[in-house]
Amino acid sequence: MVDINKCPPRYRRRGGLCFYPFGESFSSILFSLQTQIFFESLCLSRLVAFGLLCFCVFVPFPCPASQSQHGQIQEPVAATSSLVYVSDYFSFVGQDERGHVAFVLDANRGKDGEEYQSEIFALLHDERQGWIALQGSGSYENSGREVVTIPDSPMFQFEGDVETGRTIQSRSNALSLIVAPLATALSRTYGQEQYRMSSAPATLHWGERIVKGRIIHEYVFMTEFNRLSRTYWGLWKEFQGFYLSMDGVGDLYVHSQQSERLTPLVGKLDGFVSVEGEPERFQVLQLTPLRFSQALGLYRWPVEWSLKWITPSGGGSVILELSEFHRVSTWVIGGFAMGIVSGKASYQGKTFNVYGLVELIM
Repeated sequence: MVDINKCPPRYRRRGGLCFYPFGESFSSILFSLQTQIFFESLCLSRLVAFGLLCFCVFVPFPCPASQSQHGQIQEPVAATSSLVYVSDYFSFVGQDERGHVAFVLDANRGKDGEEYQSEIFALLHDERQGWIALQGSGSYENSGREVVTIPDSPMFQFEGDVETGRTIQSRSNALSLIVAPLATALSRTYGQEQYRMSSAPATLHWGERIVKGRIIHEYVFMTEFNRLSRTYWGLWKEFQGFYLSMDGVGDLYVHSQQSERLTPLVGKLDGFVSVEGEPERFQVLQLTPLRFSQALGLYRWPVEWSLKWITPSGGGSVILELSEFHRVSTWVIGGFAMGIVSGKASYQGKTFNVYGLVELIM
């Protein structure tokens, strides 16, 4: 069990999103049918019907955001609002002969009247060296008044787009990330706001190392909101976001949150899984924290989870355990941290080694 209280604090302001687990009654009804054989013996029509029935019974109101599982990626039209916030969150997980490498970069920008803001959070983790601080995290001048696209910072430069591929370059950190064209896994809109999750193969060049892996990309476009220029008390509530690689051939993403402001756009529980093919949305999903560690405040950090799901391709499950913990910020009633989690997933009659990042805002 990881001792989270030994990790040094570090501050950043976050632009990510969140969900909440289904109730115990739901888990006892649905997941009493535990075996993979049973899940995969169900025909597609019964899976869809069963999944929809569970959703209707245990989620009494529909999310007002429109949803699409797949579709052409389109840049949002610039909002007429004078208050805008945009976030691109890149989470890379790869492996070479020296072990796993995880890299996260959160590029945020906003507009508040005639003022424009931008900031970056970047963090690297090596399986042998642990957490590695990178130069360039923090706010920087948005001199080009850019919102839809990511403005270059003194330490990070950005090229390309989601349809043709992207390159993130940082000479000061001796790294570059080359991302293939992104495949949309889920997309939601709410008024002029947009939320999109995508994934693709990617290659990280770090010093002399060339690490091949996968990337999960989160895009958020919000109006009448800008956390870079204004304070929103109680915005983040029990956020748990998992950005995971499945043996380097697939992706597993789940987020959980209880924020009323964010729910219409991102939902309280959502995610996708992709293994050597098109990404699939979850028809049924359950995330259950199993163990906790006391934080330096009036709250606890989850350190182990049970994740179970059903898609049109069958059922899957994994036990995820926190192995490395990096506390970014803490306060009396909550905190923000990053971690490394791993486990063995059962899905489609196969077993996959799962490894990746978890983001926690409690």
